[in-house]
Amino acid sequence: MALKQVSSNKCFEGFQKVFEHDSAELKCKMKFGIYLPPKAETGKCPVLYWLSGLTCTEQNFITKAAFQQAAAEHGLIVVAPDTSPRGCNIEGEDESWDFGTGAGFYVDATEDPWKTNYRMYSYIKDELPKLINANFPTDPERMSVFGHSMGGHGALILALKNPGKYKSVSAFAPICNPIQCQWGKKALGGYLGPDVSKWEAYDATQLVKSYSGSRLDILIDQGKDDQFLSAGQLLPDNFIAACTERKIPVVFRLQQASCFCSPCYFFIASFINDHIKHHAKYLNA
Repeated sequence: MALKQVSSNKCFEGFQKVFEHDSAELKCKMKFGIYLPPKAETGKCPVLYWLSGLTCTEQNFITKAAFQQAAAEHGLIVVAPDTSPRGCNIEGEDESWDFGTGAGFYVDATEDPWKTNYRMYSYIKDELPKLINANFPTDPERMSVFGHSMGGHGALILALKNPGKYKSVSAFAPICNPIQCQWGKKALGGYLGPDVSKWEAYDATQLVKSYSGSRLDILIDQGKDDQFLSAGQLLPDNFIAACTERKIPVVFRLQQASCFCSPCYFFIASFINDHIKHHAKYLNA
């Protein structure tokens, strides 16, 4: 599959690049950012996938999160894909900030008119890693995932639905129980239809209740003053309770920081080094 380089910038002795490709899964052109650490020039490196939140593109994380220095030090390739298909000319895809364009929710849609293009789960799980592994000096056996908000939801469900595929998982202010919050009900109902039992396959709190795979040490950072926490959109307590019952280790840190809209990347940048170290512990073991 052909890659077109959009940009390349030297950064901490590595390179921050952006590529574009035609996605067979999403049936549109997609972009992703990729940071190649200095170590990638001489050997294969593990890969850490970042999943962004609502309204984001591949640009938000690579320009605002300040992760590159830590990634360079630990020898990690970091991939940051877009959050949805783009330009599919689906009626209504640009009407809401929390559904459609920029809000793929990392699910495989089953409802018209979304099911042809909105297959972000399979894109992230299968197509994108195959593309990355075929074109960059990666170690396919060492892969982890993390994300923010909608992307935190995506990271958690990918790790829980695919035991052993990812060495580690972490999240910033993830949507932990989407079947119980308005964002989730809107997105899952729109993409998957009215049968709530189908939504449970993409709900981290539901998935963890039946998880029986390899050990997962989960790290979550949450801003104490996050307006979406108080509005009941994130529901981390439900997830923590389910993890506790299943004896799945989760470190939940309630930080003195907000996490909403544009300022969320100040929050992410404040603790991104901890998350990089969390993943490096497993990826470089």
